[in-house]
Amino acid sequence: MSHDRIFAAARQAGTIMVTLLGLLILTFCIGRLMPVDPVRAIVGEEADRATYELVAERLGVNLPLHTQFIRYVGDVVRGDFGVSIRTGQPVISDIAHVMPATIELATFAILCGAGFGIPLGIFAAINRNRPADHIIRFLTLIGHSMPIFWTGMIGLIIFYAVLGLVGGGGRISDYYIGLVPETTGFMLIDAAIAGDWEVFGDALNHLILPASILGYSSMAYITRMTRSFMLDQLGQEYITTARVKGLSKGRTIWHHAFANIRVQLVTIVALAYGSLLEGAVLIETVFSWPGFGQYITNNMLIGDMNAVMTCVLLVGVIFIALNLLSDALYKIFDPRTR
Repeated sequence: MSHDRIFAAARQAGTIMVTLLGLLILTFCIGRLMPVDPVRAIVGEEADRATYELVAERLGVNLPLHTQFIRYVGDVVRGDFGVSIRTGQPVISDIAHVMPATIELATFAILCGAGFGIPLGIFAAINRNRPADHIIRFLTLIGHSMPIFWTGMIGLIIFYAVLGLVGGGGRISDYYIGLVPETTGFMLIDAAIAGDWEVFGDALNHLILPASILGYSSMAYITRMTRSFMLDQLGQEYITTARVKGLSKGRTIWHHAFANIRVQLVTIVALAYGSLLEGAVLIETVFSWPGFGQYITNNMLIGDMNAVMTCVLLVGVIFIALNLLSDALYKIFDPRTR
């Protein structure tokens, strides 16, 4: 058994290494195939030829492609992801600064999406082809169909500009900026650590609307998938057998049918969370949210390829990590996979 486990661990490690290598190749190709000249982005359009060639030599873009790739891999292995043209800071420092804002937004969004989506999907499956099922399916169809930037703008107009129920753009109101020390980068946690509950309330007020809109989008997907999984289980013979033997409807649904779809839901929720982390670009732009999505957008517009390539690589690593987490949770929820 120990040899089997060692072999399985080695095989998984090999798969991860191959995936990361493929990801490195992909990001390198993106950086070289993009119609952007990184040298010109640094020196400007008016620079003379000598200056251009000097910067090109310093960046190494005048070397053969295979040499550039080897140098790129070596830099990544050493943790050197280059310096951002836009900020003049190491890219990894920039990402560490903006990532907490996106994690905070995506985490609240997935809590809303999974917290409402899973129960609604189960309820829709139980009431298949009844009015409640049709209403839920209609709401999820809207969530899939509406562009998220349009939903965000409508939300700002109604709930902020007209009703004044939530905060506007940004993570916090201007007059609260700088009042709380940036300990972790997570605004709510930093405000709680400082004991400033007024700042905490303002940060939460700004978070509610963008997180709810992102959560609604993920809820639509999670609800539809949960409904599909539950319908498949409710049509199985063991459900009929349990009901014939006198088991209550609630126990049959939650202790048997739902128990058999938990593993599938783990993957769905994990992938939805990863999509929120890397797909919050539009909602961050609409709400002026200083997160990862806005960072990669701003750098892409000016051709800052060091930042763009690092962001692409990070997104890939996030999805690999979430898949590994899903595999670990499989073994918790389903002992048969151990």
